[in-house]
Amino acid sequence: ATNVHFSPEAVGPVAEEKAAKLQRGEILVLENIRYYDEETSKEEKIRNDFAKKLCKMADIYVNDAFGAAHRAHASIYECAKLLPGYAGLLLKKEIDILEKLVTNPPRPFVAIIGGSKVSSKLAVLENLITKADSILIGGAMAYTFLKSRLIEVGTSMVEKDYLSQAFQIIDKAAYNKRELLLPEDHIVSSEFGEKGKIKTVKRSIPEGFMGMDIGPKTADHYAKVIKNAKTVLWNGPMGVFEMKKFASGTLSIAKAMAKVKGTTIVGGGDSIFALSQSGLEDKITHVSTGGGATLEYLEGKKLPGVEALMK
Repeated sequence: ATNVHFSPEAVGPVAEEKAAKLQRGEILVLENIRYYDEETSKEEKIRNDFAKKLCKMADIYVNDAFGAAHRAHASIYECAKLLPGYAGLLLKKEIDILEKLVTNPPRPFVAIIGGSKVSSKLAVLENLITKADSILIGGAMAYTFLKSRLIEVGTSMVEKDYLSQAFQIIDKAAYNKRELLLPEDHIVSSEFGEKGKIKTVKRSIPEGFMGMDIGPKTADHYAKVIKNAKTVLWNGPMGVFEMKKFASGTLSIAKAMAKVKGTTIVGGGDSIFALSQSGLEDKITHVSTGGGATLEYLEGKKLPGVEALMK
């Protein structure tokens, strides 16, 4: 058994005293570092001074928080420069898996991108249309794509400021000879919720109805593409899966991924939550711990937490 101690302060005399008293093999857990404004300060000097207080208690720095590696915070970035720094096993595993995705994935490589906003997924889509063989679009962001092609979407959520970018993504995918699939049918409701009039419609959504999930035809089509893949990445649900009546599209993705013989990766909080509801987590190769960090890595951005360790 290992003795685990707790310090109600992350820095200062109490924490330092507890750290000094540690016996070989014992662990000291510090109070949540996000409670300190210095951790996330915009000023480098403030972050650096805070990191120095933290590093006073240690000889070596190990970062195993992949989910925070995209933040240039004191404990993520500055500490790695003040002490000999290493990547933890989880951080290394995440980077190894994502690096393979962006450099040399076994093909066909299928990316399933969902969620509510095109705006938050634009950069990752820009990168994936040069890397993935097929991209399957679902969630509310699909309505912005459909609207950009002048397909009626009723009262569905549309990001009007992103219509031209959505249009260009479809064009670029075709130019790069990548398959980009949009929903061909939808489960719609007369209101946002399960109390409205609910029905399944073809590609265009009638006036007075909003899209809540991909339809059964789309779910089948997507499942076929997924099952033939050697590598699958999933980020973002296909519909309002928190409501039972609109969960089947997202569930069908989880089921199809569970049957893939190759590598399957799920990233992003909503997708992970949906996967846990399906009870198929143990059938997935890798469930990523990073939402924003995963996206930024797939966008081709450098992660400050990883860069600091490289130095």
